[in-house]
Amino acid sequence: MTDTLVFAIMEFDSLLKFAHIYQSRIWGGRRLETLFNRHLPDPKMQYGESWEICDRDQEQSICTLSNGQEISLHDLWVNHREDVFGRGMLKSESPRYPLLMKILDACEDLSIQVHPPASVASSLGGDPKTEMWYIVHAEPGSKIYAGLKNGVTSSLFEQSMNNGSVADCVQILSPESGDCLFIPSGMIHAIGAGLLIFEIQQNSDTTFRVFDWNRLGLDGQPRQLHLLQSLQSIDFVAPPPTFQYPDNRGTLVQCDFFNLSIHG
Repeated sequence: MTDTLVFAIMEFDSLLKFAHIYQSRIWGGRRLETLFNRHLPDPKMQYGESWEICDRDQEQSICTLSNGQEISLHDLWVNHREDVFGRGMLKSESPRYPLLMKILDACEDLSIQVHPPASVASSLGGDPKTEMWYIVHAEPGSKIYAGLKNGVTSSLFEQSMNNGSVADCVQILSPESGDCLFIPSGMIHAIGAGLLIFEIQQNSDTTFRVFDWNRLGLDGQPRQLHLLQSLQSIDFVAPPPTFQYPDNRGTLVQCDFFNLSIHG
């Protein structure tokens, strides 16, 4: 047992490559295949997400060591944290690796949604989620919906939920490849059609759907909306966001949960 453990730890000195976890989505496409030259599991399925780094109950990133041993991200986090993630992560109290990293392929507009802030997440039965998007590919005319327009109050927004005009309350941005947008929990948002995005987020899958463009889900039924939870989650005083660009050190995003820098 000791020899096996020592060998495994030595393996961590090399690059660990995790298997992709593909998620089919009604709004997804095939650009993970055409732009990244990947082999998708089903030749007829539309894939909206590839979970690159994930430590969740139902979805677990797995890597294969050079000796053929498979090991999960959760195992690495719990049993080999210092060797893989560094001594600085030993102080983390998170029972799971605290980030979730994805590639998103949006061929249709995603639902307008919000993730709950920490102040209300537990009372609403979920987890907070702050995230950021880095635009890898943007088709001409692509849009991002993010943040409320100036002057939109809780009362006005609730009226828009009732009369189907939610989209009129949300700021629209025109992204280009290389743009970056920070989405703190509590900010209403939606990815528009034509975008391929790298996403880094807190390890949470709590999403409250505000408006879904009157679409039907994969089961042929309208997808559930979470109107009461959304009203309690949306930050109605935060200013609309703007794209972020690297500072003189290459830093794009710096927050309590992750830092992102770009170089070269």
